[in-house]
Amino acid sequence: MTRSITAWLASAALSFVAAIATPACVHAQAAAASAAPYTAAQRLLGDVNPKLAALTDDVLFGDVWARPGLSPRDRSLVTISALVAMNRPDQLRSHLQRARDNGVTEAELVEAITHLAFYAGWPSAVTASVVAREVFQAN
Repeated sequence: MTRSITAWLASAALSFVAAIATPACVHAQAAAASAAPYTAAQRLLGDVNPKLAALTDDVLFGDVWARPGLSPRDRSLVTISALVAMNRPDQLRSHLQRARDNGVTEAELVEAITHLAFYAGWPSAVTASVVAREVFQAN
């Protein structure tokens, strides 16, 4: 969340400068923008769909994930469950890591995947288990 707020503030500041800049300042602005840190969403799809990347950063992770109704740990478990049920291994990889960062243990993730096998389907749970192995071994 801090990264998306920082990115927004930097973007707003650069927009202001661009509105009043001389041509020489425009080049400095472009160089500063290219040096700005990119979020995972910006790296993944910012070049092809910058609006979706911005919505991912600002709305999904900047607002929805920050709401106080559920802890980040609980949101991770809900998200993992949905991704396993929908058999979305590509998104599952990053969310398994996020779940670990949010305090969910590997044992709890494996237990959730096993539990989901009976509700989301065996093939989905097998795919999720293979992805989990990759994520766990990468750390």
